[in-house]
Amino acid sequence: MRSNYKRLGDYIDEIKVRNSDLKAKDLLGINIDKFFMSSVANVVGTDLSVYKIVKKNQFACNRMHVGRDYRLPISMSKSDDEFMVSPAYDVFEIKNPEILFPDYLMMWFSRREFDRNAWFYTDADVRGGLHWKALCDMQLPILSITKQREIVKEYNTVVNRIKLNRQLIQKLEEAAQAIFNSYFDNEEEKESHRLGDLIEVKGGFSYNSEDLGKGGTYLLGMGCVSFTDRYVEEGMRLYSDNVPEQHIVEPKDIIIATRQQSENMPILGCPAMIPPNLRGKKLVIASNLYRVVNKSKLSNEILYQILKSQKYQEHIKLHTKGTTVGMITKDAIEDYVFEAPSISFLYCIQDSINKIIDNVFLKRTENQKLTELKELLLSKLATIEN
Repeated sequence: MRSNYKRLGDYIDEIKVRNSDLKAKDLLGINIDKFFMSSVANVVGTDLSVYKIVKKNQFACNRMHVGRDYRLPISMSKSDDEFMVSPAYDVFEIKNPEILFPDYLMMWFSRREFDRNAWFYTDADVRGGLHWKALCDMQLPILSITKQREIVKEYNTVVNRIKLNRQLIQKLEEAAQAIFNSYFDNEEEKESHRLGDLIEVKGGFSYNSEDLGKGGTYLLGMGCVSFTDRYVEEGMRLYSDNVPEQHIVEPKDIIIATRQQSENMPILGCPAMIPPNLRGKKLVIASNLYRVVNKSKLSNEILYQILKSQKYQEHIKLHTKGTTVGMITKDAIEDYVFEAPSISFLYCIQDSINKIIDNVFLKRTENQKLTELKELLLSKLATIEN
């Protein structure tokens, strides 16, 4: 252990300030990505005066489920306003911010290596709790305060660029949707169009779970589909290379979720578009996804906009099958009928939409590289010297 490594507990103080005056109104929890979020707990009839208060630059953590989740949910408040957290949470602050910079400590907590170390020190409970003493006994490199601030500044430059790109992606998606919506607002006489005349919906294959991780093919499942994002690469899993050719998909192909994942994740019938940066990888869809085959001269970007429209989503809700687990059939998707001007009018706007979405994918690729850089900066914290 290098000499600049110090015991965490020597630099922090536990805080047990309660919401005794009930001034704090917001109750927050912490997700496994280490962000504060609005709590979903039912607090009707609960004595909120015993809940703990978190102030700006203070930390809160939930040590109860580290063994189960393989992560320590921990976050630092950036808010000027005080808020509440569960009485079961630990709240602490840095004794002297001129010796240990709060943002630097949060960077250390964000490292994957930190979570692995925390998991190693969990107890034998079913959920795998982490004792407060074990957290305090963990060590980290205490560099000069100048060096800590330099590291945080470099890290935040990357993080802020990622945030900016996400905002740009959102604006670009909104612009594409606005151009597409203008097609429906056109004063030309409306016609009825059946989606099945433009596309054919094909199913995925029933994979064998024993073949997961046994090849270089990527298996795409419902985890790749999000109501708010165009595609989620974290939903891909490595699979055996022995897969049916008819279920292989390519970049820019559209996939659709066949089932409802949960009430909190309404993705049934929702489309996703495979990004261009996956070109060269072998991709195959599981049976919980459909693949869209374009039979028209329209671009896949236009078809994607149709599948993201509010009227299409309303159609999906009306044609959902099942009670416990909702699902949508390929026939129900193909039978979607929408009123709009002639299809030929779409050719006039698709070039504009295509160019916008090309920029979306460029920003997504840039963010992927920036995220890799962010993880590299975090992992190198352990090797940085004064």
